[in-house]
Amino acid sequence: MKKRNFIAVAACALALSSCSGFLDQKPDRIMTEDQVYGDVNLTKSVLANFYERISLGQHVGDTDGFALLDEAITYDTKDDQEVDRNWWRTYDYTLIRNINQFLKGLRESTALSEVEKAPMEGEARFIRAWVYFCTCRTLGGMPIVGDEVYDYTSGMDITTLQVPRATESAMYDYIIEECKTIAEMLPTEPSKNGARATKWAAKMLEARAAVYAGSIARYNTVADYPLLNPETGVVGISSEKATDYYKKALAAAEEVINSGKYSLMRVADDATPQEKADNFFKAVCEKNGNTEVIWSRDYIYPGQTHGYTKSVQPHDGAEDGGNSRLSALLNLVEAFEPIATDTPGEGAKFDVGTKDDPKFYTNPEDLFEGRDPRLAGTILYPGSSFRDKTVVLQTGQWIKNADGQWEQKLGQSLGEKDDQGRYVTALNGPMVRNDQRECNRTGFYIRKYLDKTTSAGTDRGSEMWNVYFRLSEAYLIAAEAAYELNGGSDATALKYINAVRSRAGVKELASVNHQQIMHENQVEFAFEGHRWWDLKRWRQADKIWTGSEMDITATRRGLWPFLVVSDDDKNGKWVFFEENMNRYYRNPLKCLPKHYYAELDNGWLNNNPKLVKNPYQ
Repeated sequence: MKKRNFIAVAACALALSSCSGFLDQKPDRIMTEDQVYGDVNLTKSVLANFYERISLGQHVGDTDGFALLDEAITYDTKDDQEVDRNWWRTYDYTLIRNINQFLKGLRESTALSEVEKAPMEGEARFIRAWVYFCTCRTLGGMPIVGDEVYDYTSGMDITTLQVPRATESAMYDYIIEECKTIAEMLPTEPSKNGARATKWAAKMLEARAAVYAGSIARYNTVADYPLLNPETGVVGISSEKATDYYKKALAAAEEVINSGKYSLMRVADDATPQEKADNFFKAVCEKNGNTEVIWSRDYIYPGQTHGYTKSVQPHDGAEDGGNSRLSALLNLVEAFEPIATDTPGEGAKFDVGTKDDPKFYTNPEDLFEGRDPRLAGTILYPGSSFRDKTVVLQTGQWIKNADGQWEQKLGQSLGEKDDQGRYVTALNGPMVRNDQRECNRTGFYIRKYLDKTTSAGTDRGSEMWNVYFRLSEAYLIAAEAAYELNGGSDATALKYINAVRSRAGVKELASVNHQQIMHENQVEFAFEGHRWWDLKRWRQADKIWTGSEMDITATRRGLWPFLVVSDDDKNGKWVFFEENMNRYYRNPLKCLPKHYYAELDNGWLNNNPKLVKNPYQ
């Protein structure tokens, strides 16, 4: 083996009794390949470096990334006309090269046993497969370099280093086959806090890649503007491949479900709605006793924390400044269906009346009673609590003027009170002024991923993990694949989607359609990095985000609470008014067919003339 400098690694022997110890390692000097691959702990430190480089897509380390779609907004003002086709674009062939270098060195090592090598090779190849997947979902088919490590020497023919784009189908096939192989190399027992790849993480990636490919094959060809290049195949997948992909997705998802290693976290059927809401929050956000999270980006203090809670926590009672950066949108809140409904699997508007004839509620939280408990597990709405403190959200007072007419009274500052000591505008807001920062905008905060641990909302940072794969995704992939294969009355599809719904505490479905599958994914995985990719693979984003002020799915909306102040029996009650958030985000969401694939950077094209551009570029 060549004695060249390879990578910065931790010089000390690593205590790998826990995943946290593994992922916390920081490089502190350059070592040769012989030194790295002569010590199992040093080799693992290289793996730790790879794990730290794959937070791709929405994640807790990038708070503003949660405000790009129809789930939330920030307290800033924006004038964006269209979505950005390059959101979360991935083209990290540097990391792929580093992994291939690692694999070469690992395989050539004589100091490590085959038993030691196999799981480390599996982890490295899993990370590589994840990078390829994140590349494919943004760009379509891109170069597949396998295990090759390309080295340039002066005078060589540079064209031998230039690899053309694979077809989108071939890239998904590569990811799926890689996952099948590496699943047999990886541990079968869950890793601590889901921080390291296991067999079941590989099977989840296999299932997700297969259902993505199946969706593109099924729905791209029937889209208003199909994106399919028959000459190169770099984007789009032919429809005849859909069935095979769905079969593969169902098989991989069922392997995870039937493994016995994970289980959906449940409470008793007769548990209260709040207990069901808290159970859902725990299934996503609590590490201790979690039986559902399969793979995550774990965070441990010191050195491995993030500022999500500092940025997102309510202003009233915040541990530090810079709070209230995100406000959840009514678009998402309405998606959580009523428990008592004749149309299960479908969201519904709230009964608030109109500004001329509003409906009065005794308590602000009364409006949200009877909804899917996942709402309270995901959102802090008026009257919710965080850190044992009621979250007061109030835009103003609803008062009768001297003529006996109802009108709004608005505060000029957060926390302003009237002469009776009642809030005019709560410390949290929402506030009409668009220049007020650290203020809620929509009437809703986000609960998911919010860390109630003391000091998590300060510069110390939060240890809340970022979840990549949960068991409920395996259930919903299986349900979707079975539906696509066999139709809406299929017993397998119903079994899997109803397992997720019954755990949540909503009515089971008697039959299932594609709209209900889309709905279930929206509410189950809100803020978990699924929404953009789901609507793209189903070719629904341009239909939902039309850019029209007339479409409620395209306009970002909030629901503002007002305290009633009057001299009759309505005094002290609450009314709510729906508000278009265009005073902050001035244009509706607009997605066009061109946004389904990201652009290839001109620098990539110049460096590799064998690459071809994507449609509309």
